[in-house]
Amino acid sequence: MFSELKKLEEKIGVDFKNKALLLEALTHRSYLNENPGVKTGNNERLEYLGDAVLELVVTEELFHKFPERQEGELTLLRAALVNYVMLGRIAREIGLEKYVLLSRGEAKDFGKAREVILANAIEALIGALYLDKGYDIAGKFIKDNVLNHLEEVIANGSYRDSKSSLQEIIQEKTKVTPTYKVLEERGPDHAREFVVGVFFGGELQATGTGSSKQEAENDAAGEALRDLRHKK
Repeated sequence: MFSELKKLEEKIGVDFKNKALLLEALTHRSYLNENPGVKTGNNERLEYLGDAVLELVVTEELFHKFPERQEGELTLLRAALVNYVMLGRIAREIGLEKYVLLSRGEAKDFGKAREVILANAIEALIGALYLDKGYDIAGKFIKDNVLNHLEEVIANGSYRDSKSSLQEIIQEKTKVTPTYKVLEERGPDHAREFVVGVFFGGELQATGTGSSKQEAENDAAGEALRDLRHKK
């Protein structure tokens, strides 16, 4: 397995001192459930660390790059760069998908769940880079592979808050304000996931998921916006 990971190291331009860290970053918990003899841990702790490093690097870059922009707009820009859709896309861009260890069942899922797994693997990889090489190398990876999408995000306006965009469109069309309701909470306390529905006049239009209610609401609004575009 370590010989295969060498190709990934070459792709991202990093030679890990601790190869086991890299392997752990790519190991999904479903793989360990199916292969209890494997000694490595799953990537959830590294994901937790990498998420913090990613947010700090992106926040610092945006803070210095846009001194004229207020906190709210900087937050939206950051969210557009570090959400699961963007991170899943970045994972594919660097070829990470073929190295992530999954159970046979998870390997067959090519929907949203797969994108979330890939996004989490990117965060775990960043956590591994931070532990193995330090902040500067982890930061360089983030700047080369995440922040390089900043101009695109600004140009296409994808950083705009989906909830605000949806409210503008629906109020203009129907004079109704979209409402949101938590439909389900699942997962352990340290990795809580919320399922939220967005309603127009009491009718469910779309659902979204996220690690917070706000994130799930924005995801639901994004799904509703995509549905509206497809109906045009």
